[in-house]
Amino acid sequence: MTSLSSPSPPLPPAFNRRPASAPETVRSKPSSSPSPTETTSAGRNRRTGVREEVALKIASKKAISVILRREATKAVIEKKRGPNNSKKLLPRTVLEALHERITALRWESALKVFELLREQLWYRPNSGIYIKLIVMLGKCKQPEKAHALFLAMIDEGCVVNHEAYTALYLPTKMKNTPDCQPDVHTYSVLIKSCLQVVAFDKVPVLLSDMANQGIKPNTVTYNTLIDAYGKAKRFAEMESTLLEMLREGKCEPDVWTMNSTLRAFGSSGQIETMEKCYEKFQSAGIEPNIKTFNILLDSYGKAEKYEKMSAVMEYMQKYHFSWTIVTYNVVIDAFGRAGDLKQMEYLFRLMRSERIKPSCVTLCSLVRAYGRAGKAEKIGGVLRFIENSDVMLDIVFFNCLVDAYGRLGCFAEMKGVLEMMKKKGCKPDKITYRTMIKAYKIGGMTSCAKELQGLMRMPDETRLEMGKPDFR
Repeated sequence: MTSLSSPSPPLPPAFNRRPASAPETVRSKPSSSPSPTETTSAGRNRRTGVREEVALKIASKKAISVILRREATKAVIEKKRGPNNSKKLLPRTVLEALHERITALRWESALKVFELLREQLWYRPNSGIYIKLIVMLGKCKQPEKAHALFLAMIDEGCVVNHEAYTALYLPTKMKNTPDCQPDVHTYSVLIKSCLQVVAFDKVPVLLSDMANQGIKPNTVTYNTLIDAYGKAKRFAEMESTLLEMLREGKCEPDVWTMNSTLRAFGSSGQIETMEKCYEKFQSAGIEPNIKTFNILLDSYGKAEKYEKMSAVMEYMQKYHFSWTIVTYNVVIDAFGRAGDLKQMEYLFRLMRSERIKPSCVTLCSLVRAYGRAGKAEKIGGVLRFIENSDVMLDIVFFNCLVDAYGRLGCFAEMKGVLEMMKKKGCKPDKITYRTMIKAYKIGGMTSCAKELQGLMRMPDETRLEMGKPDFR
């Protein structure tokens, strides 16, 4: 693709892009007939205590049995266990099984038990368990697994404190172990973990430590830094890292380097710089992939450069690049923002005809476009499509729906979104209420806006008990 500036139609012409056994039971021994003296209150209490103790022992044995069978083969467990059988295990039993495996450095077995732990109905995220697992994985030379757990810890809302960083920063302990020295892969994973929680200040420490150990960054290390600096709009650090990579000589930039650089400049509206970088990477012999084109399409679409966007689409057609769901979402959103509903709807139909399942992002783009165009009936069509599909809706979609109905002044429908959220098990957030308040104020419904403002000030528990507000 030597040039992206040649004029062309808004959309390229049509083209073909893709021609159970039963669960184990435990029976107790039958007891002899009770004597009259055993009917006393003391006797009943003793029998109750014995029964409870026996029940606990049976439950513990069943828990261990389930865990061990799960370790042997997950497929067999899925067939043999009941739907809720392994979700009601005793906390003490599961935690003891996990502790034993962590202590013995049996990391594969420990992760399987931890997976079982997270399925329990009583499970609550605990940073202490995560830290113990991360330390164990570091000792077992599994930095990628440790990094994955670190991210899961963040996703579950655990506090990332100095203990978590200490657990993740395993090279300090590894360096003191002769047979367990950190390598460039270990450091790359640690750098990525720090960057993903915006701990940029720890990166120079890790890089300095690498230099002291005589470990040089590789392409993966540089790509990780370039991508993180670009997403954070830290262009000076990104460019200096890229120059250092080029000076190194042994670390050749690849398509990941190109995509990270193009995304950084394109998402910030620096289209000319993005195009110059694209030409330089191509002249260096780096060929684009589908992610490259998705980045270009997204950048041109948000910059409202539709002719260049169309040129990219023609290039993809010419060289037989198959569209992905990301490609469709980017292009549908671009035409929706431009108010070209006809082209947007054509692409949505084409997407479905190619058996690419629309996502929440797709539906958000449709609802947003119809709300801006004043097409309330079209939004109803999207909701009917959702009823006949298995698309998992999230809070972003519902907030988008609330905003669309608010723009159109459809306050009854906007209020109905809260009931829809309740049925789908999705809780309204601050954006939901603020969007509704803004719509009510614009519509002159100040009493409704005040009621919602009062509802926002209440604790979450009280708000859930009251249910949705009744605006009349």
